[in-house]
Amino acid sequence: AATFTRRAFNDLWGFGTGWVLFLDYLIVIALSALFVPHYLAAATGLDALRDGPWDVVVAVCVIGGIVLVRLVRHTRVHRAALALAGADLALQALLVILGMALVLSPGTLREGLDLSLGQEWSDLAFALPLAMLAYTGLETVANLAEETREPGHALPRSMFTAIGLVVVVTVLIAMVGLSAFPAENGSTALADEWLQAPMVGIVTAFDGELPDGAIAVLRVAVGMLGALLLLAAATTSISGCTRLARSMADHGMLPRGFGRVQRRTLVSRQALVATGAVAIAIVLATGVFAGDDAAFLASVYSFGVLLAFLAAQLAVIRLRYTEPGLVRPFLARPGVRLRGVVVPLPALIGAPLTFGVWVLALVTHSGARYAGPAWLAVGLAVYLLVRVNARQGLLADIDPRQLPPGASFRRVLVPMKLGDVGEEMLATAIAIAKERGARVDAITVVRVPRSFALEGPLPPGVQARVDATLTEARLLATENGVELTAEAVVAREIHHAIVAEAAGREADLIVVGSSPRWRRQSRFFSPTVDYVLRHAPCEVLVVAFPEGVFEETA
Repeated sequence: AATFTRRAFNDLWGFGTGWVLFLDYLIVIALSALFVPHYLAAATGLDALRDGPWDVVVAVCVIGGIVLVRLVRHTRVHRAALALAGADLALQALLVILGMALVLSPGTLREGLDLSLGQEWSDLAFALPLAMLAYTGLETVANLAEETREPGHALPRSMFTAIGLVVVVTVLIAMVGLSAFPAENGSTALADEWLQAPMVGIVTAFDGELPDGAIAVLRVAVGMLGALLLLAAATTSISGCTRLARSMADHGMLPRGFGRVQRRTLVSRQALVATGAVAIAIVLATGVFAGDDAAFLASVYSFGVLLAFLAAQLAVIRLRYTEPGLVRPFLARPGVRLRGVVVPLPALIGAPLTFGVWVLALVTHSGARYAGPAWLAVGLAVYLLVRVNARQGLLADIDPRQLPPGASFRRVLVPMKLGDVGEEMLATAIAIAKERGARVDAITVVRVPRSFALEGPLPPGVQARVDATLTEARLLATENGVELTAEAVVAREIHHAIVAEAAGREADLIVVGSSPRWRRQSRFFSPTVDYVLRHAPCEVLVVAFPEGVFEETA
């Protein structure tokens, strides 16, 4: 949604859409963590976990634990996640079968089509925005766009399958739940006693219909599986939050630190810590001020998700006019022709309906009315500060493939080498320095084998080549009006020397080159470049030359 909006309108619109999606991710994390202790209570029999403050304590520990684990390393759990999802579907199917056989009441369901005693039409208006929580997880499919071979086919298929599965399972579970807990005085036990663990409540409705042993087994299974699924949902949402932060940082919408990717975590540590801290703050605020009111968080979620989907629908319509020739692997159908352009009917219908429900959320829910706009205002302040510090306009389009405009590089370190690749590296470093008003530290690292001492003069032939390289660097810098320091560095290992020189000189950027021959082998970069990328104390720019441009000779 944020990508569509940024491309169709401008970076400010894209930021607003991304920022409200942040809010939705954070609320999913908070809700999942708050519900974990309620399902654990069903599995373990520790009913104290269902009450405050222990439910809040467990929720905080869950979020903190996920963040700590992700800070250490990125664990691949694809197969475990698939097994967990399969077990969940099987268990829900079992509950539906048992519910249809034991507690289903067609008469109660027919009564549910009318307002019960104590209910009014305003209650339906209040409930409609809360139903938008069903959007949860749809963005997860979009996150896989870069990881699938045929996104034009795989993503729509996955999306429609997910929507269909959610609708079928939710309707069937709801039929069983409403039959087991019919509305009385305008509410049901599922919305009161079992609000944080409705699946456990459905299991308790089988008391008297199944043996006590079977009920106990079902409670443990539902409790443990529910807790694991909520843990997975929180983990997935944290990952989604950090990936969104990286995208927005790449486009100059957030501080650059949120776009840096660490080797162990595969995401930004700053983004991980910030996500965990804000999610914990939401949990604490909900427990202290909102009395664990899940409906409050759900109403704030509706504010964000409705605004994001509205922006995405408007962006899809606008892009049909502004970029009619854009390659579109998937086209939503049916379409209608307006002013000579085929526009998707789902977006034309969905946009006003989404806007209507968003307005309804503002009218009926204090959380959406106050917390949502407040979050948006904080985000706009962050965006303003980031753009002002980068000396960029609020509507400017920043290309993440280039160096961030306005980045303050004071010292650029370029390790020189012989040949065309080395000359291009030096030229790139001088061009950057000229553009940013920086100085260049050009070094030629001479590797000395361990059988020889580091001290002492270099062999005449080596010294002559080093002097020629340094002289060429000084001449090029003088021609471009760039301040440059050039010297030779003697070391045992070239890659260690580059990192040490960057740290000692307090460099802000290292410029290294990658020749095509390494990309034809098992590793993409040379061992030297790979080491610098992993251990550099600053930004690294890799000049990766296309195939056939510069072929190094022996």
